[in-house]
Parts: sequence; structure tokens; C-alpha cells
Amino acid sequence: MEPTDDTVEQPVVTKSHIGFEVIDTPWWVVFLEGIIAIIAGLFLLYQPVITTILLIQVLGIFWLAGGIVSVIGALVFPGNRWWKLLSGILSLIAGIVILMYPVYSPFIVLTLLIIFIGVWVIITGAVKFAWALKGGGWGMGILGILTIILGLLLLTNSLAGILILPWIFGFFLIIGGIGAVIVGIKTRA
Repeated sequence: MEPTDDTVEQPVVTKSHIGFEVIDTPWWVVFLEGIIAIIAGLFLLYQPVITTILLIQVLGIFWLAGGIVSVIGALVFPGNRWWKLLSGILSLIAGIVILMYPVYSPFIVLTLLIIFIGVWVIITGAVKFAWALKGGGWGMGILGILTIILGLLLLTNSLAGILILPWIFGFFLIIGGIGAVIVGIKTRA
């Protein structure tokens, strides 16, 4: 018996091109989004309580509408029916609670967000510290420890995080809005 060659030859790609699809958004939409982000950021910096309450109410309306759409989608379309129904019911409950309690809901939503951020920061810090132990350098280790401390501070004193978070969001909205305005102007030209 003669040995047979069972190998399958596969083509080798020597040059690969990864392309990005350019979103064909009019320049004025990007510009307008930037202006709205700047205005929302300024309101968060100068009237954080009222603006946060308003933004949480808008979030509640979106959750309520999204919950209705998910429940209807679960009843009409058979794919992932239970998951759609569960997420729709949870969104409905969250939207109703937020809209029924407009004064308390920002504290609840922001507290949950602070807890989520705190846990995420601790995990990120632990990963950085582990990376430092595997040869990432002492700088990465110090950064990991500081990140873990920040996460613990957020979890142990969530009220401070709740009070600071609107200003942080306001700052990032202003920076992102300025960037969007610049991109909109450059796209027009």
C-alpha cells in the first residue's frame, strides 16, 4: 500500500484589507448632536439636581417604551420569546417605578450605577495588578492598587459618587459635544 497524502491545501492570504463602513450622516446632524451634548453638559454642571431628575425621567420613558416593544415582540415573534418577555417586563417595571417616584428614582438609579461602576473598577484594578505581577511593571501594579482603592471608595461611600457623577457626566458631555461640533464642521468643509 502506498501512503496517501490526505492534506488539503488551503489558500494563504498574504494581504488582507479590513475596511470600515462610513456612516453617511449629514454634517448638520453631527453638529446638532454636539450642540445638544454641550447644552446638556452645561445644565449638568450648573443645575445638576434638576437636570439629573429630568434625564432620569427621560430614561424612565425610554425604558417604559422599550418594555412595551419587547413584550409585544415576545408575543408576536417566536425567537427568544422568554428572554424578550423577561427583559420587557423588567423594563416596564423600571420605567413605571422611575415615573411614579421622580424625586427618589435618580438616587436609586445613580446608586445602582455607582455600585456597577465600583465593581467594574475593582475588577479592572485586579486585572491590572495581576498583569503587573506577571511582568507588567511596578507602574501597572501601582495603577491597579489605586484603581482597586477607587472602586472600594465608590462602594463604601456611594453618596459621594452620586453627588459627583452628574458633574462627571456633564464634563464628558461637553468634551464629546465639542468634538462632535468640530467633526460636523470639518465634514461640512
